[in-house]
Amino acid sequence: MISGSKKADDLLSIKAEAAIFAKTKQSQLMHAHQQAAVQILTKMDFNALLQAAGPDRMNAIKRLKRFIERERLKGVAKHWSYDLNRHIALKQALERLKSITIEAT
Repeated sequence: MISGSKKADDLLSIKAEAAIFAKTKQSQLMHAHQQAAVQILTKMDFNALLQAAGPDRMNAIKRLKRFIERERLKGVAKHWSYDLNRHIALKQALERLKSITIEAT
């Protein structure tokens, strides 16, 4: 027979695993959004950019900044093709690329 304490521990373990799973899925979803936005808009392979070093990464950061600025200007002008989700994904991709650059130095 299983004691009440054992059941409570199992339940806490399952809840912890569920929380970890949800966090992992959210992270994967965010990466997919960033990857799609970067590849569709810039024709650059986001996974390759994450692996790149030195001048290639700096050029990619500059290029992403230009695309973000273009997207921002579309938003300010209330252009029909402006997409807030795309803008956010590009910004997150840029921040991720910058953070990897900072960690590498």
